[in-house]
Amino acid sequence: MVCFAGEVRKRTRLTIAAGIGLMLWGEWANWRASRRGVGPTRAGSEAVVVLGYRNTGERANAMNRWRVRAGLRSIDPGATEARLVLCGGACAGPVPEAALMAEYATEARGYRGELALEDSSRSTWENIAFAIPYLKDVDRIKIVSLPTHAATGRDYLAEQSPELAVRLVPGREYRFGEWMPLKPVVALYGVVKNLRHRLRSDDA
Repeated sequence: MVCFAGEVRKRTRLTIAAGIGLMLWGEWANWRASRRGVGPTRAGSEAVVVLGYRNTGERANAMNRWRVRAGLRSIDPGATEARLVLCGGACAGPVPEAALMAEYATEARGYRGELALEDSSRSTWENIAFAIPYLKDVDRIKIVSLPTHAATGRDYLAEQSPELAVRLVPGREYRFGEWMPLKPVVALYGVVKNLRHRLRSDDA
């Protein structure tokens, strides 16, 4: 009986240690993704691009609300000019994701700065492609979403417009401990999605 209890405690400690290790890996993977494809910050004007998430209703869902908040905290108060670019068409509901996020940014979060809506895209690739016109006149570009998703967006910008990609700088989508239990899943999903894109690109 004593041996059995000792074995249970050992397995419990191993399970807890594995869980902690997995969450720490998720933190590291998301932090690393948040630094992928960006250069050092620079002075001047900026555009903060917020990538949308499938929204079935007529109000911004929890993920899109979080992305807007991450976008707003990414705006540098020292920028000479700042533009918030919200991306996403009506992929899963009657209202474009960009419009829902704009309503949340202005009415719920009190944003009063320059705002641009890219409301036609139906994928991350199109998010970036259709946002490019709003990026050409700024000195630095920040792409904001979940860290692995934002990194994918930066990869897409590098493919579609290398001359703009050199202006990429870090946003503030990553915070230690935020979404911590979900970060391993987010990191794995980002790795799989990026691999699929690379395979499609190789096939093409």
